[in-house]
Amino acid sequence: MELAQRNIEGNAMSQRTKVSGTGPRPTEGFGVPMTETNPHCFLVRVPKSNSGAIEIVENLGVKSKDDSGEEIVRVILDRPRWTAIRQEVQRIFNNRLKEHKLSTSRWKVGENPVDRLLGKELCVLAWAVEKMDEENIPVAVRNWMAFRPEERWWLFSMTAMSTGLAHEGDKGWRVALRHALGDVPQHELFKPRGVRKRSADDAGLPLDLFSQDNIKE
Repeated sequence: MELAQRNIEGNAMSQRTKVSGTGPRPTEGFGVPMTETNPHCFLVRVPKSNSGAIEIVENLGVKSKDDSGEEIVRVILDRPRWTAIRQEVQRIFNNRLKEHKLSTSRWKVGENPVDRLLGKELCVLAWAVEKMDEENIPVAVRNWMAFRPEERWWLFSMTAMSTGLAHEGDKGWRVALRHALGDVPQHELFKPRGVRKRSADDAGLPLDLFSQDNIKE
């Protein structure tokens, strides 16, 4: 059941490109479909002040109880930490959007809509760096990039179930993410002893949490 749900989520972005005779669906921000109904997505709010904190919220859209777009504040990042991750996140997200022939975007002052799957992935990184020593953030970004999208979705789900609110950064999965992404580069942690150092291009290989070999019926 859990695997089936991951497969459904994995196909969600692709479905947005399948509109008979018209090409890809129009989107706003990072892959959020422009529809008459309020879509389930994430919103990254960037204040005008250069020192203002960045708020990442999940907007439940039509999934909320009254369809009004109930919001859950997932994380608040101070400006230096946001600055340390935003360019790489933007690059990764735009590459994914290009793969699905969707419009790319960039972070701007104000409200930035983000596709709900990409938003989950962003939360995983933001949760990891929110209270991390700033010198460790580049390691965290590389480790985050080493995970496959479905691995990031799984990490989001596990964290959101117990410690997914903005004020819950000092316990449970939030602390675990901080150490898992910020302490040791993943490619060094899982490299067999004695193997030569990998090149920069293949240094961050993903884990195989969801490889077919590890899936049991």
